[in-house]
Amino acid sequence: MHNATVAAGSAATSRTTTRYRWVVMGLIFIVYTLAAADRANIGIVLPFVKKEFAMSNTEAGAVVSLFFVGYAVMQIPAGFLVRRLGTRVVFPVFMLLTSLFTGLLGTSGSILAMKLNRLALGIAEAPLPVSMLSTVNRWFPAREKGTAVGLFLAAAKFGPVIVPPLGALIIATLGWQYVFYICAAPGIVFAVLWYVLVVDEPARSRFVSAAEAEHIRDAPSSRPDAAAVAAAPPARRFDRLDRVIRGRPVRLIATARETFRSGNVWGLALGYLMMTGIINVILAWLPTYLTTVKQFSLMNVGFVASAPFVGGVLGNVIGGWFSDRVVGKRRKPTILISAVSTVFMMYALIHAPNEPVTLAILLFLTGFLLNVGYSSFTVYPAGLTTKDAYPLAVSVVNTGGQAGGALFPFLTGLLLDAFSWDAVFLFLAASALVALAVMLLVVEPVETEAAAAG
Repeated sequence: MHNATVAAGSAATSRTTTRYRWVVMGLIFIVYTLAAADRANIGIVLPFVKKEFAMSNTEAGAVVSLFFVGYAVMQIPAGFLVRRLGTRVVFPVFMLLTSLFTGLLGTSGSILAMKLNRLALGIAEAPLPVSMLSTVNRWFPAREKGTAVGLFLAAAKFGPVIVPPLGALIIATLGWQYVFYICAAPGIVFAVLWYVLVVDEPARSRFVSAAEAEHIRDAPSSRPDAAAVAAAPPARRFDRLDRVIRGRPVRLIATARETFRSGNVWGLALGYLMMTGIINVILAWLPTYLTTVKQFSLMNVGFVASAPFVGGVLGNVIGGWFSDRVVGKRRKPTILISAVSTVFMMYALIHAPNEPVTLAILLFLTGFLLNVGYSSFTVYPAGLTTKDAYPLAVSVVNTGGQAGGALFPFLTGLLLDAFSWDAVFLFLAASALVALAVMLLVVEPVETEAAAAG
């Protein structure tokens, strides 16, 4: 009798469902916030760096863009590294390198040194999002991936929320160099925490119960009860929506060759190029715009420059939830919403008000709408690929995105030297239109009813 009681208790314990995947998600959020701060801090210091080194707008654009050149070039190699070595090895190494080159930016004594350190920072940081997205893909079931990736990309916007006001305070009290020094320090701690707390496969983690591992795999824990099945509401159908967004079942991509030959993957990459380019112009150039055009004080710049990224945090989270829960894990609807609304918001910025609070509200709305669909670009490949093929596919998409991140800030510098900010906003509106046209052609992968049930 005693042995039976112990066995029953052991069985009950083994079926206890942990929620450790959300602890991992919390760590990812903090880490990506730090990484985003490391890349975003250039925006708040750029007016001071331009003045110290007597840079033109084109030279300043090159300093911003060189990060994304390194970031883009390293994306596909990062995908192969993660696929071969796993995130537990790749992530801590490159997190430490990211902290190193962030700190070295503060020691730059010339334009050349600033450019070289920005390029090295981009190379060092490139494997981090691939590692984290691969972790999300392995640690979350399909029904939660949109929400998880929305939180992941919300972290990318939360870094720029923190940096402008904090950076303005640091610059006012210590100098622009200390923005880089202070941003560099936390990454060392979190590189160690990742190695200790996160493994490549959830089932191998000592913090994950068997029930949670089954949940992550979308494996049924027992045969479904007949009464429960009968009482369950019928699955929602999205026939009309699928006709608009080209939703259909697809054969999953499983190899590198198939990845590089997929028109859908390259279409995602081109759409992501346009939308990431727009975001990075706002990230890098907004403080300069507020300083030179709107003539705001340093503290007002810090306040207003954070507004689009507060909106971006909410947009990513709500967009991820919407794609998971409202439109049946379809990712394209939120992307189309972002592309269309961004056209109008860029036109609105041509007539932006000069009052800080009103302009902050407009930028908040811009950031929200721009980011409602932004997270969908990186969760989209999960529906097109197997889990083993996902790191390379998302690396290709990220390569497109970071190519936009490299190109658009540089083009902004050229446009400003030749024309004005009105030309910049019109260029960004046209880019959103291109993203819309491309994404209308990409297939939306949808589950068959049989697959969804199984």
